Parts: sequence; structure tokens; C-alpha cells
Amino acid sequence: LLAMLVIYLFLRNFWATIIISVAIPVSVIGTFVAMFMMDISLNIMSLGGIALAVGLLVDNAIVTLENISRHREEIGEDVVTAARNGTGEVGTAITASTLTTIAVFFPLVFVQGIAGQLFGDQAWTITFALIISLLVALTLIPMLSALAAPSRHNPATTDELVEPAARPRNRFLLGTWYLRRILKAIFFGIVFGISWLLIRIGRVLSYIGSRVFHFPVLAFQGLYRKLDKVYRPLLAWSLQHRATVLGVALALFLGSLALVPRLGVELIPQLSQGEFHVDVRLPPGSPLEQTGETIRVISERATEIPGVEKVYSVAGTGNRLDANPAEAGENTGRVNVVLAAGTDRADEERVMDELRATLSTQPGLTHKFGRPELFTLSTPLEVEVIGYDLDALRRASTLITQALATSDRYADVKSTVEEGHPEIQIRFDHERAAQLGLVVSDIADTVVNKIRGEVATRYSWRDRKIDVLVRNKEEQRASIKEIRNLIVNPESARPVPLSAVADVDVAIGPSEIRRRGQERVAVISSNLNYGDLGAAVADIEMKMAALPLPPTVTTRVTGQSADMESSFTSMQFALALAVFLVYLVMASQFESLLHPFVILFTIPLALVGAVLALWVTGSTVSVVVFIGLMMLAGIVVNNAIVLIDMINQLRASGLARNEAIMEAGRSRLRPIFMTMLTTVLGLLPMAIGIGEGGEIRAPMAITVIGGLLVSTLLTLLVIPVMYAVLDGSRDIAADLIPARQN
Repeated sequence: LLAMLVIYLFLRNFWATIIISVAIPVSVIGTFVAMFMMDISLNIMSLGGIALAVGLLVDNAIVTLENISRHREEIGEDVVTAARNGTGEVGTAITASTLTTIAVFFPLVFVQGIAGQLFGDQAWTITFALIISLLVALTLIPMLSALAAPSRHNPATTDELVEPAARPRNRFLLGTWYLRRILKAIFFGIVFGISWLLIRIGRVLSYIGSRVFHFPVLAFQGLYRKLDKVYRPLLAWSLQHRATVLGVALALFLGSLALVPRLGVELIPQLSQGEFHVDVRLPPGSPLEQTGETIRVISERATEIPGVEKVYSVAGTGNRLDANPAEAGENTGRVNVVLAAGTDRADEERVMDELRATLSTQPGLTHKFGRPELFTLSTPLEVEVIGYDLDALRRASTLITQALATSDRYADVKSTVEEGHPEIQIRFDHERAAQLGLVVSDIADTVVNKIRGEVATRYSWRDRKIDVLVRNKEEQRASIKEIRNLIVNPESARPVPLSAVADVDVAIGPSEIRRRGQERVAVISSNLNYGDLGAAVADIEMKMAALPLPPTVTTRVTGQSADMESSFTSMQFALALAVFLVYLVMASQFESLLHPFVILFTIPLALVGAVLALWVTGSTVSVVVFIGLMMLAGIVVNNAIVLIDMINQLRASGLARNEAIMEAGRSRLRPIFMTMLTTVLGLLPMAIGIGEGGEIRAPMAITVIGGLLVSTLLTLLVIPVMYAVLDGSRDIAADLIPARQN
């Protein structure tokens, strides 16, 4: 609706507004068909791609229809001739601009990692939408534009509509010939009937719209005329003071680069999912009853927090034989909290902070908050402590954990080197066992069977099979003393107790022993209370440098920070590849290496606006922002392509360079502002963060809006100046080369 309003304010023609608005549903429906053929589902990201493309779909249609309108109003051509000549005049330019945008999105299809997971479907949907919008702009828009007024030609006769290939020679062929004529007549009748109805509706709406929006249109046109009057002398001044214009542009670019370190970095913005969970762990050995009571208290407190819709929990998760026994056992539990509909990220953080305050009052309790996994992401911060000595790993992990826990920047600090569960440790004396004629593996099997038991047979009861477990009586394995007295050779005439061949003690074992790359490693994980990921990594590295860590261990920061570094490296390569592909497309379209180079200057100009927009809104640099920068590289060159193409056409018609620049700037001012405003207004709901997944899409939309606004304003001055400078240098070089040869 906002895009349609912009079109009407510029063109002052309701029928033209309807024509351009038709491009949106037609392109979207065609995109759905392409998505179905590519087996792409409707999800947050693919629908976000369509929402993002809405602002781009009308660009080609606007340029085409605006040029058709110019041919009718300024040149005086009839509707059919204006549709044909106007479309042909800008067909090359809009094809080049569409291909440059596609060249930016296409590499995203092959990006790996989190960026590929996030934006693969989105890249496909935008690519499909842009291709279909180009076809609509070159075919449907001229056709509807030609129907805007009654045709000046005589209506076609029946023979002109249907002309048989040959005269029928028998009755059968004669019947099929008449049938074809009837079917074609019905088809053309339906088509022309619908067209007539659309034209009549358009004229009625145009009349109503002209009355409703009469005064807003007059006010807007007054502002535009003032802008037009200001732009012409400003462009003439810029062409006369080229060094000043380029110096100001360079200063703005360098200033934006200096502002980048202040933005902060993170892998991906946190997404509010309306629910979270907290894993709770009591001291090792805590009975299930105590764990259940603690979980009940936490759940009751959670239900009292405003904004919580429901809470469900489980106590005593898993068992000691799980793949990760440190996260299982009778002393562990999980509380799941579902928030009320309509809650945002701030409400979610508030509920988590209140629940953290409750958990801190429980003695001996450790906890960790988490959200449902949408992507294969690690904990925001992980510190790996690597070494072989378990005692050194434990000391280093304790020091780092304490250092993080004392800072309010970090939340839910947890180490894998923690006090484990009580266990019975049996250390065999291999030499003593050999002297007694015993094998250690047989002794171990015997001890396990007597304590844990062995399935001797199965009992059939109705349709069920029930295991029959055979093991020692409870009183024969109830204490460490009874374990030491277990007979390890029951079939021998000379019984041997376990204590004769092994030392048996009760100890607290490690919760887990992790290995990465065949090395023992302890992992300290943490969430962030505030701040960006890049600043937190720098703070952790500074804290670890000040700690007296054992010399036998090494440390490294991983988690999302490692994923962030690899993703940023991949995205930087993809961004450079996108710019290169854009240049190749433009070079092949213009058949020149110089003019595409001039157009590429719009990209650093767009970076100025993108950085300023991120800084003003408090957004951080993330993978999503890199995607926005790649989109920006393909979008901002479109206005420069249309401008340079018009300059070349005017110079080919005989105008001098500066005259062609002034005339092209005047004639392209309106379509450039129209495409910019429709794109910005189309992205505005996304920048606000409306809808599910808005937190992920908002930084991308903010990047594009800021870059497009500033780039459009600077493009109208800097690009003509760069064209004049480089084209003039080429002319000087062309004059010098023959002189040197002579």
C-alpha cells in the first residue's frame, strides 16, 4: 500500500498505479509456482524473502511505465507507440539492473554454515521473484499501458483474428476449422471483456482517487518541483567543482569506516521464540524426592511471574548410562516456561532475570538457561581448556569459571569439570590376581553381575516378556564392606574375596571427561547478560591473560565466537564475489570496462548510509548485516545503471558530455526517487521487526534502508561527477596516444 501511494503521488494517475500494482501479485504467484517446482517450503525465511522482494518487484515496472508516460506526455506519442518505444528504450537498463541484483543473491545459495541455513531459501525466492518481475515489466506492463486509452486503430476483423493455414478439403477438416474459429472467438471475447472491465474499473478508481488525493498530490508535487529546481543548479555546480564533491564523498566513506568498530559484532541476533527452558542440577547424590521438591518450588515461582502462560517440568532426567551422564541423573531436572502470546524479547529477558533471582536463593544449585534450537548453534561463549593432567584442567577451569562468575556480563556460567557423582572405584592388582590364577576381566565381569545383575531368562506373561534379573541380595551389596567381601571365584574350592586382588574405595568421580582432537579438554560455557559477542570475547581473553593458569594447559575461546569468525570470513568472500559478478554483468551489458567501474562507486556510498543506520538504531554487525550489505551491492547500482545508460543514449544522439549528464539527471530524477521510496517503504515493516522472526530480518532491512537512502542522494551528484572525471581522462589518454606515436 505504501509503494502504491508513492507511485500515485509521482505519476498522478490512478490507472498507472493499478498497472504497476499488478506486477506485485503476478510476480508473487509466479514465485510460488517456482518454489513448488524447486520443493521450497513456506517458512519464516522464504516468506521473508517474498516480503523483501515486494519492494524490489515494482522497480522494473516503475522505470518502464515512467518512461512510457514520458513518451506520451513530453514527446506526444500515442499509447501503443509510447508503450513500444518507451519499453525498448529502458529494456536494456532494467535487464542489467535485474541481473546485477540476481548476481548478488545467487552466491547465497551456495554459502555454507549458519548463513546458508538462514538465507538459502530466501535467496531462491528473491531470485525467482526478480526474474518474473522483469518479464512482467517487459510484457504485461506495456500491454496494460496500451489499454489505458481507447485504441486509435480500427478494430480487427474476424479474418485478421483467425486466418486458416489452408482451405479445408473435406467435411472433417471444415468442422475442425469452424471449431477453432469459435474457440478463438470465445477466447478473445473473454480476454477483451476482462480488459474492458479492468479499464472501466480503472477509470472509475482514477476519478475517485483524483478527488480523494487531490490536495495531498498537489502538496507532494510542489515539494518535488522544488527538489527538481534545486537539483539542476546543484548538479551543474558539482560538475564545476569535482574535487570538492569527491573529497566530501571520500571523507564520508572514511568516517563510516571509523565508526564500524563502535558497532559491535555477534553471530546472529537473538530470536524471541516465546519459550525457554532452564536445566537445574542439585549436588551429586541428591535423592529424587529432593530434586522433585526443588523443581516444584521453581515451577510455582515461574507461574507467578507476569507474562508466563504455562510451565511444565521434569525431575530426574536420564540415567548414568546416557551418552552425557553429567547432564542426567536423579539430581537433575528441567523447567520449561511458555510465555503468553504477544511477548517480545524484552519480556522474555525480564522473565528470565526474575527466574534467575529465584534460582540464586536455592543452596548448592546450578542452572543453565536455553532456548529451543532453530539452528545448529553453540553456546554464545565457550572456553576450552586443553591439557592431559586432570588436576591441572580442574584448577584452570575453576579459576576461569570464578573469573567469569564475578562479572555481571556473563550468565549461567558452567564448567564440565565439576564435582561428579559418588562412585565405587576398584583398582585391580594384576600381579596379585595372576599369582592366584585369576584374570582381571573375569573378575570385573563377576563383580558387575553380582552388583548390577544379569538377565538369566525371560518370563512370559500374556503378550509381554519380563526379564528375570539375577544378582546378590541387597544386604550383600549395601555397603563398601560387603563389596570388598564379594567372592570373585565362586566356582573355586578356595574362595578369594575382592579385597585380596583389588583396592576398593568410595570417591567422587569426574562428571565427564571430554576429548577433542585426542586431547583432554574442559569446557566452560556461558550466556551473555548484555553487550555484543565480540566485546565479550575480548574481555574473556583479557581476564584469562591475568590468571595464574598452570603451564601445562592451553586455552582458546570457541562457541558462537568461532562460528562467527568462520561465517564472517565466508561472507566477506561472498560479498567480494557478489561485487565481482555485478561488475561482470554490467561490463557485458555496457560493453565497456569504464562505465561499470563508475557505477561501482555507488557501493562505498551505500556503506556510509548502512553504517550510520546501524549506529543510530544500536544494531550490531552480524551475518544478517552481511546479507544486507550483499543485497545493497546489487540494489544501489540499479539507479546508477539507469542514469549512465541514459547519458550514453543522449551522447549517442549528439549531445555533449556535460549536456547529456544534465539532461539525464533531470529525466531520471523522478524514476530514481520512485524506486528508492518504494523499496524503502516496502522494507519499513521489516525494519520495525513486525511478525515472527522479525529480530533476524530487522538488521538486514535497516542496512538496506540506510544504505539506499544515502546512496540515492549521493548517486545523483557523485556518479555524474565520476563519469565526467573518468570519461574526460579517457579522452585525454586517447589524444595523447596518437601524439606519442607520431
